[in-house]
Amino acid sequence: MPDRITLYTAKICPFAQRAEIALAEAKAEYKRFEIDLQNKPEWYAPKVNPASKVPAIAYGGPDVPPDQPSPESVKIAESLVLVEFIADLFPEAGILPKDPVKRAQARFFIEGVSSKFIPAWFGFQMRNAPVEEVYKAIEYLQSLLPESGFAIGEFSAADIAIVPFLARARVSLLNDIGAFPEGEGKKVYAEITGSKFARFAKYQEELFNRESFKSTFDEAYVTEAFRKRFANIRDQAK
Repeated sequence: MPDRITLYTAKICPFAQRAEIALAEAKAEYKRFEIDLQNKPEWYAPKVNPASKVPAIAYGGPDVPPDQPSPESVKIAESLVLVEFIADLFPEAGILPKDPVKRAQARFFIEGVSSKFIPAWFGFQMRNAPVEEVYKAIEYLQSLLPESGFAIGEFSAADIAIVPFLARARVSLLNDIGAFPEGEGKKVYAEITGSKFARFAKYQEELFNRESFKSTFDEAYVTEAFRKRFANIRDQAK
């Protein structure tokens, strides 16, 4: 039986949602503590994560309030590390497949998400970098997908790695929120859900319908947070 789990997270953060999805897939019992990333508690860095980032987990130790973390609990951070940690704690959840080939395929897909999609998307959203890099990243990931199902067939860590970023990209594009020119968002979303990326678009919709994703994503909160964040960028650009 896994020990006590406290998750330190933030609704806005796609990296943190990875850990929440993994815990939902595992049907794990845990305490959830929301960290305000704009006003982090003074105790968070010294007592939980010296990098002062989310997500982080306090594992084991006595039953204490999340804002009074015990030195007896083990502190673990970094989203992909936590996804694999949760997979190891709850092997029956199937987050990491037992088959070594499937496990390697999942990690290979995750590498593409980390090295290609995330940098391309953040570049476009945050700096209006060329959207062609986003298209190239999606085309690459689409080439790795099987004919049907999730990234390696069954739902796995590979899907957990990408869906929080796809969800926030959809919010950004459909609401035209970002550093890109006004009106550009919906055009880009139409492109990435069009015929060229039909397989990827189907995959994306299946991800969005997964209960572990839906139960851990607050779309209204993320949308409002994005509006506030990017309002200043648009005003400065005018």
